[in-house]
Amino acid sequence: MILATILVAAAVCEGCHGAGGNSTTAGTPSIAGQPEIFITNQLIYFREGLRPSPIMEPIVKGMKDPEVIALAKQFSKSPVKVLAEGKADAALAKRGNALIATMFCGQCHLPTLAGRDQVPRIAAQREDYLLATMQAYRDNTRTGADTTMAEVLRGMPDEDIKALAHVLARKK
Repeated sequence: MILATILVAAAVCEGCHGAGGNSTTAGTPSIAGQPEIFITNQLIYFREGLRPSPIMEPIVKGMKDPEVIALAKQFSKSPVKVLAEGKADAALAKRGNALIATMFCGQCHLPTLAGRDQVPRIAAQREDYLLATMQAYRDNTRTGADTTMAEVLRGMPDEDIKALAHVLARKK
């Protein structure tokens, strides 16, 4: 029974998050290869209304914990694809890589930026999603369980956020 439910749920997820969770939809994050605990937590946050989303809340409403865990496990094992379009801009890449090093992004997100436990993978994430999310953290408009990123990005200029998003989207 749970397998059939997960297959249906995974197909619904892929409708926005792309085949295997690699998003080609503007503004929609890739969920492929995200840490299992991270995906589980996010789905529970949406389900419980702790992370507001008019799109996600109705999808996960009523989803039982075993279904959430199975869905998270499935997408966490899905291969990650770098889908960023176009060649990296040399100046943005240089600035973005310098920021990654000086901000110690690899301490929480791991040196590969693949994430771990409740910390998301930011390598090979959609550039537009990264840009909007980092700006929302900086502007303190992203609600949910994470306050660390709001502090890390506080006061960061748009140009730096753009450089970070640009380089992160192109990292494997």
